[in-house]
Amino acid sequence: QLQASGGGVVQAGGSLRLSCTASGRIFNNWFIAWFRQAPGKEREFVAYIMWSGTTADYSDSVKGRFTISKDTAKNTVHLQMDSLKPEDTAVYSCAADSPTWARARSDRRYKYWGQGTQVTVSS
Repeated sequence: QLQASGGGVVQAGGSLRLSCTASGRIFNNWFIAWFRQAPGKEREFVAYIMWSGTTADYSDSVKGRFTISKDTAKNTVHLQMDSLKPEDTAVYSCAADSPTWARARSDRRYKYWGQGTQVTVSS
C-alpha cells in the first residue's frame, strides 16, 4: 500500500515536497514513479526512481525543477518540486511496480498506486 502526502496550494515560483510511503516491502527491481493528472487532461508521467541504485528519469516539463529521491530506511520516495508553475497544477499520484525500462514512463505498467494529492499553483 502506498500513501502519498504533501500537496497544497503555493504561489508560482514556490516549492512543495511530496512524499510517497510504502507500508509493505519494496523490491529492488521496482520503480517508484510519480504521475499527475490535471482537470480535463490525461494522466502524465512526472518522474521515477529505481529502488535499487540511483537511476532516475524526469519528464521534459519538470526536468531541472523537480527532484526525486528516496529514503530506503523509511520506505519513502520524495518529489521535491521547485520553481512551480501554474501548469504544474494537478493531482499527483505515486505508483510502484517493475515495468521494463522501455515502459517505465507508462502508467499502465504500474499495479500499485497511492491515493492522489492535490497540488495547486496560483499565478
